[in-house]
Amino acid sequence: MNPPVIGLTMGDPAGVGPEITVAALADPSLRGLARPLVVADAGVIERAIQAAGLPLEVRRVAGPEDVTGEHDVVHVLDLDNLGDVEFGRVRGEYGAAAVESIEVTCALAREGRIDAVVTAPINKEAIRAGGSGFPGHTEMLGSLFGVPPAQVVTMFVLEKLRIFFLTRHHPLATAIAQLTTEQVRDGLLRVNELLGELGFTDPHIALAALNPHAGENGLIGSEENEILGPAVAAARARGVDAVGPVPADAVFFQARQGRYDGVLSLYHDQGHIAAKTVDFFGTVSCTLGLPVLRASVDHGTAFDIAGKGIADPGGQVAAMRVAAELAPGVLRVRGRKPAPTPIQSPQHGDSVTSAGGQQ
Repeated sequence: MNPPVIGLTMGDPAGVGPEITVAALADPSLRGLARPLVVADAGVIERAIQAAGLPLEVRRVAGPEDVTGEHDVVHVLDLDNLGDVEFGRVRGEYGAAAVESIEVTCALAREGRIDAVVTAPINKEAIRAGGSGFPGHTEMLGSLFGVPPAQVVTMFVLEKLRIFFLTRHHPLATAIAQLTTEQVRDGLLRVNELLGELGFTDPHIALAALNPHAGENGLIGSEENEILGPAVAAARARGVDAVGPVPADAVFFQARQGRYDGVLSLYHDQGHIAAKTVDFFGTVSCTLGLPVLRASVDHGTAFDIAGKGIADPGGQVAAMRVAAELAPGVLRVRGRKPAPTPIQSPQHGDSVTSAGGQQ
C-alpha cells in the first residue's frame, strides 16, 4: 500500500505550530511512513525552517498529487495569506489564516485527495477575533465534514493507552450533572464501534469510575451504583465486552499495561491528567468519526517560546506516526483507497530552497 498522504495544517502562525511541523518533517524516524503536505503560508514555513536551522527544501505544489515524499523536501500548498508574523501575539488575521488552513485541508480530505489530517495548535481567542464561531478544532472539523457532534469522538493514544472521552469542554459540575445511564451506555457502544474500525476484534473496554474507590458500594457517592454500573450491564447486554466502573486511580495504569483495549473517561481532565503525566509531549489526540482520521499534539501554541526554534517536536512526530499507522484502517472502513501516487515529480524550478537558514 502506498504511504498515506497526510495534510498538515499550519496552526496559529504566531505560535509553535510551524516550527514543530518542520522539525517533525526532518525527523528520520518518519521517513517512508507518509507523504506529508503542509497547507500554509509558505513564507511562514520558510521562516520556521530558518529559525530551526534545518536542511530542508520548501517546494510549492499545486496539490496533494504532487507530493512525492522525499525526506528533505517540505511540500507546501501555499495559501499566501500572511505577511510578517509577530510571534506570541493574538491577532485576528493570524486566527483567520489558521482557520483557512484547516478549511482547505478538510476540503482536500472531502475530495479524497488526502488520507489523514494532522493539526497544529490554534489559539481560540485568535480564531474568534478572526471571525470563527467555533470553540475549537473538534467542533470545527465536525462542521466541515458534515458530521453530527454526537458522532465525533476524541481518543488519546499513548503507548498501549487508548482513552476516549464521554464529555469534553464542560465545567466539571456540568459534566457530572449530565451523566445518565443511557449516555454512558451509548458511549461504551460508540467506543466499541470505533475500536472495531481501528482493527480491534471484540475489544475489551473499561469504564472509569467517578468517585474515589469506585464509590465503595455507595459509601463515597451513588453514581457508580445508580448510573455507571447499570450502563456497563446495558452495554454488555448489547454485546460489548465492557467492565467497570474501575477506580480511576487504577484503570489508566492497567490499560497502559495492556489489560484493556480502551478506557472511557467520564470527563476532560480525568483522562488528560492520566496521559499527560506519563508523557506530556507524546500524548496524541485523535478525532474519530470523521471521513478521515485527525491527529494532533495535545499542547497549545506556546506563545512564550514561539519563533525561537526550541519547541519540542516530539508530540508532532508522534501525531504524524499515529496518523500514518491508523489512516489506512479508517479509509478501509470508509470504503476508500489511499490517495494515488503522483505520476511524476514536480519540477525543481518551482521550489524555494531553505537550508540551514540560508535561502
